[in-house]
Amino acid sequence: MQINQLTRVYRYDGIDLPVPPHLADDPQGLRSYHATLYPAILNAELVDAGVSGAVHVTEYRRAVGTKG
Repeated sequence: MQINQLTRVYRYDGIDLPVPPHLADDPQGLRSYHATLYPAILNAELVDAGVSGAVHVTEYRRAVGTKG
């Protein structure tokens, strides 16, 4: 058996977002940090996109719909 260490990557609109080491284990803090870069992330859904190579991808997906 071999154990591989996966790196977690957060992606929004096809862009890999930075993950500061002090926020790596704090999902709410990380969402707030990413929202400073892209405000739409506050209303986005967090979706597990699976493993791709040696990274575990988590995506912020914008809610689709109309206002009102």
